[in-house]
Amino acid sequence: MDQREGFLARLRRGLSRTRAAWAGRLEHVLAETGSSENDWEALEELLLGADFGVQATQRLLAAVRDTSRAGSGNGTELLRRALAGLLKENQGMEGRRYSASPWVTLVVGVNGVGKTTTIGKLAHQLEQSGKRVLLAAGDTFRAGAVEQLEIWGGRAGAEVIKHGPGQDPSGVVFDAVHAAQKRHADVLLIDTAGRLHNKVKLVEELKKMRRVLGKVQQGAPHETLLVVDANTGQNAIAQARIFQEAVGVSGIVLTKLDGTAKGGVVLRIQQELSIPMEYVGVGEGIDDLQEFDPDAFVDAFLE
Repeated sequence: MDQREGFLARLRRGLSRTRAAWAGRLEHVLAETGSSENDWEALEELLLGADFGVQATQRLLAAVRDTSRAGSGNGTELLRRALAGLLKENQGMEGRRYSASPWVTLVVGVNGVGKTTTIGKLAHQLEQSGKRVLLAAGDTFRAGAVEQLEIWGGRAGAEVIKHGPGQDPSGVVFDAVHAAQKRHADVLLIDTAGRLHNKVKLVEELKKMRRVLGKVQQGAPHETLLVVDANTGQNAIAQARIFQEAVGVSGIVLTKLDGTAKGGVVLRIQQELSIPMEYVGVGEGIDDLQEFDPDAFVDAFLE
């Protein structure tokens, strides 16, 4: 079994709680879909229960109804096609990623969502693919944040650029970009604070970091990834709106998908915010984060 197949197996296991929450009801409803309005209402209830949200649920139901009238495929296959189609509407970086050198990725999100571990896992994958990676410890306020990043940097084989506790994060990223340029690094991954209880200060801090990055590296940040916890549901949407306003999020990293019965939040985020899903995480291991594959996700979701 190669690494990709291993991840897909973990993704299926990760989504098992979502499938278990439906307890076979999905198959029954889909087998009967189209025979009565009650069946459509039952399907709507299931989708909302899996945290697809109202907007995504309505679009899914409309798509399934349209294809159902055409008589093409059974209920499960109709939902599979509709779900995959909607997930592919907002495409991510694809071949554009790492087109600049150094490629600067700003990683944002509230504390506790797995932001630092996500950076470590990304660094590991990039180092394994032959890229030279530097990490910037832009969260200078949370106790232990720099040490945690250094631990992950050590695992990934990536150097960490840091300042002392409480120092200006913009100074860290300024030095980190210059270090990445001097060392001919391919990628710079920047950790940031997530103190949402002080929203105004956090937003201004992130805006300043973004301005500094743009001055020292053309086009930087080239990518801004928002890390959200799959278990937070509506809170994930609210968080995304805050960070989107502050720094212009280009992609989502959804962590802890293995611990939720609300797997539908993947589509909900894409539909309500028009932000591509870039990566999904299904565990704590260094290989438990992969680029988002809509077809693989739907297969695991509806297995």
